[in-house]
Amino acid sequence: MLTEYIRAAMTHATVEWLGDANEFYGEIPECNGVYATADSKEACHNELLEVLEEWILFRVHRHLDLPIIDGVQLSIKEESV
Repeated sequence: MLTEYIRAAMTHATVEWLGDANEFYGEIPECNGVYATADSKEACHNELLEVLEEWILFRVHRHLDLPIIDGVQLSIKEESV
């Protein structure tokens, strides 16, 4: 389910050339705070993927909701021991 969520989120990624800054900028609008910059489009895409993974782990750790993306939902289930 995690891989499916990451794939769905990455389909929403946008990467654009920032000529003034001489770098690429990428973001996933559905995932607030997930953005990256790099010297090449491929590097920006890879950095964006890494940031997305960290963002997911942080939100799971803090028990924060994750947006539903293309019908894919990650939910945190509390289990009693």
